[in-house]
Amino acid sequence: MEPTIGDNIAAIRNETTTLTQEQLAEKAGVSVETIQALEQNKRTSARIATLNKIARALGVHTAGLMGSAARAQALREADAEPLGLVGIRQALAPVRDVTGHVVGPHQPVAEELHLGQVRGLVTDANRAYHANDYASAIGLTPPMLAAADALVARAGGSDAGQDALGVASYAYQLAGRLLIQLRQLDLAHIALDRATTYARTADDQLAAATATAHMCWLLLRTGRIVEVETLAARTADVVEPRLSTATPRDLAAWGVLLLKGAAAAARNAREDDARSMLTLAAAGAQQLGDRLVRPADHADRWFVDVGGNDFHHAGVQLMQVETAVIAGQPDQALALSAAVAGAPQVTPSSRQRHLLDVAWSYQETGRSVDATRVLMQLSDAAPEWLRQQRYAREIVQSIEDGHRRALSAKLAVLRSVLDGPA
Repeated sequence: MEPTIGDNIAAIRNETTTLTQEQLAEKAGVSVETIQALEQNKRTSARIATLNKIARALGVHTAGLMGSAARAQALREADAEPLGLVGIRQALAPVRDVTGHVVGPHQPVAEELHLGQVRGLVTDANRAYHANDYASAIGLTPPMLAAADALVARAGGSDAGQDALGVASYAYQLAGRLLIQLRQLDLAHIALDRATTYARTADDQLAAATATAHMCWLLLRTGRIVEVETLAARTADVVEPRLSTATPRDLAAWGVLLLKGAAAAARNAREDDARSMLTLAAAGAQQLGDRLVRPADHADRWFVDVGGNDFHHAGVQLMQVETAVIAGQPDQALALSAAVAGAPQVTPSSRQRHLLDVAWSYQETGRSVDATRVLMQLSDAAPEWLRQQRYAREIVQSIEDGHRRALSAKLAVLRSVLDGPA
């Protein structure tokens, strides 16, 4: 059996250091109860920021602590699949008989659906996703995927086939992003793998790059930190543009890969590498300016709608905040977050994730009232999204542990949102 996180901590502590559990806890800045619970396998997971502190105290990379239990914990989040996902599952993992024919319902597709109409389906589903309207996004996804597949099949190997493959790649990328958000990680892997296959078949390097960036997000959610760092760095090297002549799409695809690589490096206690990637990303974002906010070209406008809205100067700032959080520097995270407050380019889902970092930083600096205020703001604006976030549950638990009486009414409201039907 592969060792757990706690097994690895105990082995490293006993075999390569002279630290007691109490000394490790003090050096890492965590409670001795946390170390004991992990080493005794009473807890099989911990926040990446906590693991980061322990890894630094032991003098190893965070990935050295990871075991099968860490990945299992991430996957356990997907244990309650909403019935509404049946249609998506049928589209991504159909059942076939011995002759190869699909068994079960078929998603009807309009025979004459053309490229612009399929793009419209992807755009509609993307809007629902960013509006946190997951019920609508779930309903729109099966016909979107069926239409994209049918478009590719009809186009064949023609020039139009290249465009069809590109659109299909973005359709499956969106399905993957939605499924990650809904914690359906195995299904998300199928969708993103298919998105990458479509992009490669089309020889569309930029579509392949954005699909890879989403795959990096998925791998981060399952604890595969080292793979993300390698995958993001290699792909960024392949698509790296000349800053002076790069198109908005070139810059966006390259930049978002750097952000994913920085996220992985930060999680692996490699802050210098994370900062280097963020410096490169900042240069790309400066060159990009607002060309993806107000693109002149129709293809770029569509790219912004469905795949290119995650990279900009504010996106780099968001990752700088996240890196500070992972490094256990809440004061720095709060200072950096001030620059992001009014950035119009930030998508709702990215801003919501950022606000969880802000709430965590407030709680870590003893400002539980401010942390609760931010969480209440998220509860009012995006309850469906908040309900999917384990990070939010951990922050609320921390507040409850320290301020149960003073904040009981607001915490009760937050608990009702987090514990409501997914």
